[in-house]
Amino acid sequence: MLIVALSLFAACSQPEPSSPPSAPSDASLPESTTEAGYELKLTIVYDNNEYDPRLETKWGFSCLVKGLERTVLFDTGGDSDTLLGNIKKLKIDPKQIDAIVLSHIHGDHVGGLRGFLEDNNDVIIYLPESFPESFKDETRSFGTEVVEISEAEELFDGVYTTGELGNGIKEQSLIVVTRKGLVVITGCAHPGVVNILSKSKDMVADKPVFMVMGGFHMAGAAITQIESVIEYFRQLGVRKVAPCHCSGDETRKLFKEEYGEDYIDSGAGKIITLP
Repeated sequence: MLIVALSLFAACSQPEPSSPPSAPSDASLPESTTEAGYELKLTIVYDNNEYDPRLETKWGFSCLVKGLERTVLFDTGGDSDTLLGNIKKLKIDPKQIDAIVLSHIHGDHVGGLRGFLEDNNDVIIYLPESFPESFKDETRSFGTEVVEISEAEELFDGVYTTGELGNGIKEQSLIVVTRKGLVVITGCAHPGVVNILSKSKDMVADKPVFMVMGGFHMAGAAITQIESVIEYFRQLGVRKVAPCHCSGDETRKLFKEEYGEDYIDSGAGKIITLP
């Protein structure tokens, strides 16, 4: 059962930021619908950082992505009451969501799934292959299509998964190809945010990384480690950053100092629109 599966996994632990990897190999991907002129709208519907005072904040993460071939919910936060309550306060109809991408098994990212499926089971769920079979089975019991992800692949037009990354906690991140470049959305970045970006560029070498958002898993990291990651972001040419969830206050502070106007203050209710 989902409840049993969730009880076996703790929320995100403290990170160990990784060193910048070697340069990625060349690759290219076709133009996406977002490049053709669609507006991409990213809404953080669940987070432990406050942004919109109307919304409830709790430990976890969930982001709604609209403007693509399908409307995607990336992660489901820690509980369905908060998730659905926040979604409805933002006047979003859960039944308009077509797909759910789950980054990793921790309860603060999958805890809202059961309640969501009770409200809308007409979705495709993309989850890491390493998820417990009991979790997959109960998810399918709602009549929901489950797609297991192991390798990097295209989910649909202009939207890619990094595939399962990491030697411990397996995690996938989402890559959206836009006219401005890549938008990379991380759940908790357990494999290391640097490694996630390296994989993203390895997949789409001809596109710059325009924005990185989500949990960077750097709460409690040493300042020197945070500065090393920021340096890698700059070397890679990342234009905008929106760290939240498990990124940590010091990480957010240092990124804001470095990025200035290109730092996006994020939390529950933050809406980011890209033309």
